[in-house]
Amino acid sequence: MKNSGEALQGKVALVTGGGRGIGKGIALKLAEAGAAVAIGDIDVDQAEQSAEELNREYGRAGFFQVDVTKEESIDTAVRMVLEEFNQIDILINNAGIMFRTRILDISLKEWKNTLLVNLTGPFLLCKTLIPLMKKNNYGRIVNISSSAGRSVSTLGGAHYTASKAGLLGFTRAVAKEVSSFGITVNAVCPGLMDTQMARDTTTQEELEKFIDSFPIKRLGLPEEIGDLVVFLCSEKASYITGASVDINGGNLMI
Repeated sequence: MKNSGEALQGKVALVTGGGRGIGKGIALKLAEAGAAVAIGDIDVDQAEQSAEELNREYGRAGFFQVDVTKEESIDTAVRMVLEEFNQIDILINNAGIMFRTRILDISLKEWKNTLLVNLTGPFLLCKTLIPLMKKNNYGRIVNISSSAGRSVSTLGGAHYTASKAGLLGFTRAVAKEVSSFGITVNAVCPGLMDTQMARDTTTQEELEKFIDSFPIKRLGLPEEIGDLVVFLCSEKASYITGASVDINGGNLMI
């Protein structure tokens, strides 16, 4: 068992969408920093695989199936996490979906589903866990938005951009409400990252064109998002709340 840090020793983190991609990179870095990690994902096989990898390397990790669009699923998952780990100190709202559909072709169903997963999901999880954090007078919430929320999406359609922009506004509003209870709420805004989602929705030629246009000419790594999340969850960031932190290789500078 390895442990490369103690910044989050004794803390328990719940990471939604932690079975792959950015979520898995975040879960890895939280575990490295000493946190016990509960991986929540709608795909239980991926969640189980990620939890097994973390257990082999760092110790305490568990997997829990959760559909972030359904209150009953969230309630069940949170109850199971508390039964196994006794507490939840950190919430990472990472679960998300993206479609490249252009505005005139977006169906109402696809629009609603995108906002339901990317924006309503974080709302439901915050509503469920903030009372527990208030009781403990401590909490860290990090919402994984996107550079799309700060400008416009590189790949996703208008519904994706709208959901991620909404998540930034939600982050600020919640941060203002809960700061007096020792809870910080921040957002991370990744650019185009090297994930299966990005590769599934682009051609290699498209990726190469994007990379060539970036000041830092490569895709970002999920683990780099994880390092930033660990900082925002640590005591070193205890005076940061309501912030939207960019990590995009210089593709968006505002």
